[in-house]
Amino acid sequence: AARLWVTIYRDDDEAFGYWRDIGVPAKRILRFGEKDNLWGPAGDSGPCGPCSEIHYDFGKKAGCGRPECGPNCDCGRFSEIWNLVFTQYDQQSDGSRVPLPSPNIDTGMGLERTAAAMQGVTTVYETDLFAPIVKRLCDMTGRRYGKGGASDKALRVVAEHARGVAFLIADGVIPSNEGRGYVLRRVLRRAVLFGRKLGLQEQFLGTLCGVVIDGMSHVYPELKRERAHILSTVEAEESRFEQTLSVGLNLLDGIVELAKAGRSRSISGEDAFKLYDTYGFPSELTAEIAAEQGLSVDSGAFEKEMERQRRRARADREAKTVEIAGSSVYADAELPETGFVGDDSHKLKHRSDVMLLTAGGERKAMLVAGDEGEVVLRETPFYGEMGGQVGDSGEILGPEGRFIVEDTVRPLPQVIAHRGRMAEGTISLNEIAVARVDQARRGDIARNHTATHLLQAALCEVLGDHVRQSGSLVAPDHFRFDFTHPKAVTADEMLKVERIVNGRIRQNLQVMPIMMPCKQAIELGAIALFDEKYGDEVRVLHIGKPPISIELCGGTHVNATGEIGLFHITAESSIGAGLRRIEALTGRGAEELVQGQLALVEQMAASLKVRPAELAGRISALQKEAARARKKSVSTEGASLEDTVNSLLDSVVQINGVQVLAARVPASSVEALRRTGDLARERLKSALVLLGAVYNGQANFLAMLTPDLVQRAVARKRERPER
Repeated sequence: AARLWVTIYRDDDEAFGYWRDIGVPAKRILRFGEKDNLWGPAGDSGPCGPCSEIHYDFGKKAGCGRPECGPNCDCGRFSEIWNLVFTQYDQQSDGSRVPLPSPNIDTGMGLERTAAAMQGVTTVYETDLFAPIVKRLCDMTGRRYGKGGASDKALRVVAEHARGVAFLIADGVIPSNEGRGYVLRRVLRRAVLFGRKLGLQEQFLGTLCGVVIDGMSHVYPELKRERAHILSTVEAEESRFEQTLSVGLNLLDGIVELAKAGRSRSISGEDAFKLYDTYGFPSELTAEIAAEQGLSVDSGAFEKEMERQRRRARADREAKTVEIAGSSVYADAELPETGFVGDDSHKLKHRSDVMLLTAGGERKAMLVAGDEGEVVLRETPFYGEMGGQVGDSGEILGPEGRFIVEDTVRPLPQVIAHRGRMAEGTISLNEIAVARVDQARRGDIARNHTATHLLQAALCEVLGDHVRQSGSLVAPDHFRFDFTHPKAVTADEMLKVERIVNGRIRQNLQVMPIMMPCKQAIELGAIALFDEKYGDEVRVLHIGKPPISIELCGGTHVNATGEIGLFHITAESSIGAGLRRIEALTGRGAEELVQGQLALVEQMAASLKVRPAELAGRISALQKEAARARKKSVSTEGASLEDTVNSLLDSVVQINGVQVLAARVPASSVEALRRTGDLARERLKSALVLLGAVYNGQANFLAMLTPDLVQRAVARKRERPER
């Protein structure tokens, strides 16, 4: 207690009294102004209030020695370990403060700083939370922590970032150029950069993450569970950055030198963007390196370049949305939220009011035969495209006409619009119309959507719990599922996943959508997408009892997994660093694929005059026959090769005392071309041989030099001084 000091806001006599009441001596309660003892607001305005802090005194030896040294001195002798913020004001943009209607106390302890105090060390990097990481890093670099300067800073940065990287990946974040993924990538690359400053040229971050896992998994078991995923992700990302780091650093050095030579104190935003876009340098790293050289970065110009890139990237993706939502037809219509009544897969037909009609980007009172546009109903059984699931199709029947729905979209988040054309008659505003969904197409979509949930559960079972959905497309004829995984899924893993999904289809598990509070759903373990925004009430899809899958989802699904029929993976591929994509079929699509493949097998068996079961053996026998034929052809070709080369020798010319053979030869393969060149070079003893041949519809060339000419060229290069 003798090492604890308290600070309070300058006129907070109430806080002073409370501290005195619990036994803190008055001489160790110090008053400070707004700079040190007033918290907030976070920006120009918002909640704020005076605060009271507890500081730990490491002793005079740890301080600056000045008589006025005390809490809030930046020398390092005192460490703030606790803070109580009396949040009681709302600061206005003009700087004035008004009382909050509900003041509160926000309090928190610095765990790592308290650990440093308890363990008798002056910095958190010397506590058992960081010491093992720092020690391993010192062993790898030959450095010693505690000498101060740039070396200590680099050791701290790498150690702290290694810990952060391990936890971020364990929490399901993967490196990317957006959101959480960008934060991870930035932290990881900054660690690599500071590792370079410590002299580490080989990959090292995975080793340090291993130290983090070993030291902290007894408290955070997810670290141990995700060990393989953490280390493989770090290895892949570090390797990717290493490939461009040297080039990028050299380029940055050149940019810095040019800026200094031109007496500029700033690096242009265009150069910073090139480093980011081409070499993967986060702009923060560029700014940090530039600052070490006394330069700044034109962040405004950099952001303009970034915005141009974002606009280019959004252009194609938003084309469809812009076409609809960009129209003032919807912005000005003040439409109520469209009621979706199609959650129940049997509810595919519904009567409702016509709320809005459009054609040619304009609002209409009536659509007539031939018009192309959109129809908005008060309620609809049609699912509007969202969450990766495509929109429904079908028809809307009015009293006097029929509108073919080709797609269902959401021009506004709360509005569902039916896009298509008037097939016959007319349909008018405020009429009562019947909306009828294409049942067969909806069934195909529902089978594929439910299969994505079964697929995610199976991927987690086979590959590990690090698997997270990162996107999907659910269409009637196929679906694709994007997920996090650091490497290709093997054929054996794919087969296991496929078997698990088909097994659960045969179990005919019940599929149950349940509405519940979002907080309750998350507590149940429901899977939610990181970047999705959810309301207070969410729709949670349970598959099976007990559930083998619980996900937040607003899409359409089958009532039981048996309705899916069959699941078949058609492709697996990479779509980015740490991201994979599986494409698959269910139901009718899978059935058609199997039937087509069986028909192809039957056709091949018939053409080879064998039964399907004998097809593999027959193909193997044919391959062996072809190999024997090629061997025989090579033998025959060898006999004619002598004649070919003999005829070529007449074409040899002398150039600067070197024999040169340049000719076109009748070779039918690269092997034949190489054999011709080898024989010609052997006959000529000393020569440059240039041969050409056309086979498989392409021109092919071969160049050869005899050993004596190679030695002559090397000798001349050594004799010639470098310029």
